[in-house]
Order: sequence, then structure tokens, then C-alpha cells
Amino acid sequence: MSGYEHLARALAACGRDGFTGELRVVGSPGGIFHLGDGRVVAAESPGAPGPEALLLRSGRVSGEQWAELVRESGGSRWPATALIAHGYAGAAQLRVVCAMALHDAAFAIAAGRVEECERVVTAEPFAQLPLGEPVSKLMQDAARRLTALTALPHPVHPDRERPVRVGTEDGLSILRRELFTHADGRCTARDLAFRVGRGVYIVTVEVSRMLHEGLLVCVEEPDPIPVRVIPDGQALRQRDPVPMESAPPRERADLPRRKPGNFFRLRNGTPK
Repeated sequence: MSGYEHLARALAACGRDGFTGELRVVGSPGGIFHLGDGRVVAAESPGAPGPEALLLRSGRVSGEQWAELVRESGGSRWPATALIAHGYAGAAQLRVVCAMALHDAAFAIAAGRVEECERVVTAEPFAQLPLGEPVSKLMQDAARRLTALTALPHPVHPDRERPVRVGTEDGLSILRRELFTHADGRCTARDLAFRVGRGVYIVTVEVSRMLHEGLLVCVEEPDPIPVRVIPDGQALRQRDPVPMESAPPRERADLPRRKPGNFFRLRNGTPK
């Protein structure tokens, strides 16, 4: 059974049972689905920015203001009432932000590796969407996103490839300019999403398109350093450095371009 199928079956069972509590997903990136009466009312994952990160990056509220709202709300993880009362966001805006973050987290978890799903019963689930999303709708959307991503000419995994910019940023949209600026060969699409405060799905798709258009390239990962076990009793001796005149010239990092391969195989439109 694939990780996606494992997750889909576990969530479907929660929906059928009218489960209230947490479905903890062990894996990479993994995460937690919060459910109330079988509907998903929030989702958290280190693989996707949550509503707080999206609001802070948008400039609607500063870090200091957020900390004050949390204190005012008695330490609440999601001070929605205070956000609305102070005029930082309207109720409809918060619902949109929470719904976007929920679907984004589901995509990130489904796109990763799922090792185990464990239920934990809680009396009052952590809820950012009080009415919640049906499990079937949430997983259908995740499957649609995965299918759309793998159909692109240069699909990348949200947490694998580390693109680097080439050329100039002239004529780029605001989002592309931000991604271009931060694409330094050390950031994955997931890292870029947190840096620019946008959904990981949107960023992953845009990175894939920029790769296809030659605005970004993916350099090969460096070969791992071989490790040899030293028998007991043998001293370690530092090797002499290679003279500069005999060292091979450095290759340009922006020359070798590798076409990222599809990271899912699809069967009947569902990630396998």
C-alpha cells in the first residue's frame, strides 16, 4: 500500500466512525489532522505554512501583535476572535486562510512518506474551521493536486530538489521574483514556501514551471563522503592538502542541468 493510500484509508475510517480527536501521521514531513465528528477542522504539518505563518508574512499582523493577541486570548493557539476584534482580519478572510492552509497541509502530507497513522482521542479538537471539511473532499483535492503537479514537464517534489537561479529577474511577477531571489541551491520548494509566506502547493508548481522555462536549474546533489572504519590502535593522520596548481578546475554550478523526474506513478488518476 502506498503512503497516499494508507493516509486516505485512515482518514476515510475516521470519517465513517465520526471520530473526534487527532490522526497523527508519522512520516516525512508527517503531521496531524484534527477531526470533529468525522470532519477535518484543522491540519498541521512541518511541510506546509499554517494560517499563522501566512498572516504574519502577509503583513496583516506583526510578530509582536500576534504575541499580544495570544496573551489576550489566554494562550490560544489560534486567536481568531481577537484577530477579528482588533480589525486585523475579517471572519470571512480567516475562513479562507484556514481553508487554504488545511488543504495545503493535506497535500504536503500526502506528497511525502507516510509510515503510520495513529488516532488519539481528544474531548475538544483544535479547530480552525469549526464546520470542518469532509474527509472525501479533502483527499480528492490532494489527489487532484498531485496529479496536476506530476503532469508538468519538470515536476519537483516539495521537499527534495533544491533549485538555483540563473539569468536575471527582469519581467518576473511578484511571486516569481521572490522565488528567484531565494532560490540559492539550498532551499527546497517547501523552504521557499515558508520564506515567501505562500502555500507549498502553489510554490511547488511555480518552481516546476520556472525550471521548465530555464529560470531555475537543479544542480546535482554532492556525492556523500565515504567513511572508512579505522581499526583500534591505529592513529589517524591528516592528509596533506592537494596543491592548488594540481587541483581540478571547479565546474560551474549553473551548467549541469538535471531534469527532475516524476516522483509519483499514477494509476487511475490516483498517486501510487
